[in-house]
Amino acid sequence: MPFLAPRLASLLARLLLPLLLLGLIESPAIAGSFKWVPLGVVTHHGVRRFRVEVADTEASRERGLMYRKSLAADRGMLFDFKTPQPVAFWMKNTLIPLDMLFIAADGRIIAIARNAAPYSETPIPSGGDVLGVLEIRGGRAAETGIEPGDRVTERIFHP
Repeated sequence: MPFLAPRLASLLARLLLPLLLLGLIESPAIAGSFKWVPLGVVTHHGVRRFRVEVADTEASRERGLMYRKSLAADRGMLFDFKTPQPVAFWMKNTLIPLDMLFIAADGRIIAIARNAAPYSETPIPSGGDVLGVLEIRGGRAAETGIEPGDRVTERIFHP
C-alpha cells in the first residue's frame, strides 16, 4: 500500500495541472494573492460603495479578473499603477463583461469603458494619465449613476 500515495499524487498532478494552466480552476496562491479594501465612488446620487481586490504588482495587474465566472454587484478590482501614466486594457481570457473606470491621481474618473466585451483583444485606452483603474461588473456604472468627473475615494488617490 505505501506505493499508492505516490501514484495517486502523480495521477492528481496529471489531471489537475492542465486545468490549472487553462484557468479552469484557480490556484490558491493566485486566488489569495489580492488584498481587499473598501472603496467609494462619490456621484451626484450619493456614494456608491464597493469592496475591491487590489492589483498592485505586475503579476496581479496582468492576471486581473481573468477566468472569473462572476462578479458580485458590490465587488471589483482596483489596479494601482503607482505613478500616473496612460494605460490600455483588454479582455483576453475575461469571461464576463466589465465596466472599466479610468481614474486620475486625484481620484477623478476621466473615462469609463462600459460593458467591455468578454475575450476581446482590442485595446481599451485610458484616454490620459491614470493612477488607477477600477473594474466592476458590466453595467454597474450605469445602474449606480457613475459618470466621468465623479471621484473615487481610496487611499492611493489624493485630491
